[in-house]
Amino acid sequence: MVTVKEQYESFPYPARDPKDEETRLITGSPSHPFEMDHWLWQGGRDWSKPLRVLVAGGGTGDGLIQLATLLAAARKAYEITYLDLSTASRAVAEERARVRGLTGISFHTASLLDAPAHGPFDYIDCCGVLHHLPDPAAGFRALRAALAPGGGMGFMVYAPYGRSGVYPLQEAFGALFDGLPPQERLARARRIVAALPKGHPFAANINLGDHHASDAGFYDLLLHGQDRSFSVPELLETLAETGWRLAGFTTPALYDLAQITEVPEGMDPAEQMALAEKLRGTIRMHTAYAVPAEAGETRAKPTDRSLVPQLRGVQRAALAQAVAQGRPLPVKMGGVETTLTLPRSSAPILAGIDGRRSLAAIAQAAKLDPISFGTAWAQVHRALEPWGLLLYSSLLR
Repeated sequence: MVTVKEQYESFPYPARDPKDEETRLITGSPSHPFEMDHWLWQGGRDWSKPLRVLVAGGGTGDGLIQLATLLAAARKAYEITYLDLSTASRAVAEERARVRGLTGISFHTASLLDAPAHGPFDYIDCCGVLHHLPDPAAGFRALRAALAPGGGMGFMVYAPYGRSGVYPLQEAFGALFDGLPPQERLARARRIVAALPKGHPFAANINLGDHHASDAGFYDLLLHGQDRSFSVPELLETLAETGWRLAGFTTPALYDLAQITEVPEGMDPAEQMALAEKLRGTIRMHTAYAVPAEAGETRAKPTDRSLVPQLRGVQRAALAQAVAQGRPLPVKMGGVETTLTLPRSSAPILAGIDGRRSLAAIAQAAKLDPISFGTAWAQVHRALEPWGLLLYSSLLR
């Protein structure tokens, strides 16, 4: 069997060329500061205080580079500790940071199970790692032990239904290629996958694309020797067992049963999310934020007029213009396509979102009284926030 460390020494993942940092920034979830603030600190973190961050299993550095770049651009102080087992992946991450001129990062070749020895941390990023541990619960516990009071974690773990066809191939390849070196495993597996019948669950799964992107992507998806997925109930159970609580999925709409069908009376929220995952059938990863089990509510509330709204994934001018003209907003996320419609009267409010003005200031600029603004803003929030298009964060103030 090829160990996890051996795999990532041979195929650092995801495949990245540090030279590309000169022309683009890869952004995503988790670990965008707006998102972190929204889900972990009620949209109002005091960013004058330095943020101490752990990137646990940082790979080639996507989450690390995004977070450090955005914090540096906002002129916010931070200290980031990067941990990863792979020296090859670490080398790529370090070079990407060097190309960008990022400082305040310490790099360590180590397991995330060692996290408590490096902490405590205000924020932990752990994206695409916990599901590759022999005991994922041990990883969740180690990260919980490394968390400072008031902190939280952004994470991603695989989901089962959107990855249909993956695990039978992983099992078959594991048996076929036992004892072979990584490069030969890759070559043989590529030949088999290319010849799969169209009706094979993997060949028919349009939700997956890593195997087309690079050798590292193919190997990580189909040849990984240690990989499991979590259904919603399994994830919630693991979080509860290891001292965590789900603060929220980054795209709550995907897990909202009411957006799919009528919800039976009395059904609890956890069961609703579990059924929504099954009915969607396209969710291939759970991207979410977690806080200590004993923590109170950490999600930002739209009734707090001191909050600063942030648009993500949409341009405010284009959005305001579309709404003013009565045009719907197309949304495509997690294999789901839909359209959002907002009343034309909300256009001036949307145009007022500049990343620095509070809701109170936006209301004043739009010349709306508190009741009228509250009604209009509630509509904006209900339409955009569940899709991750609207967040609350004071980062840019």
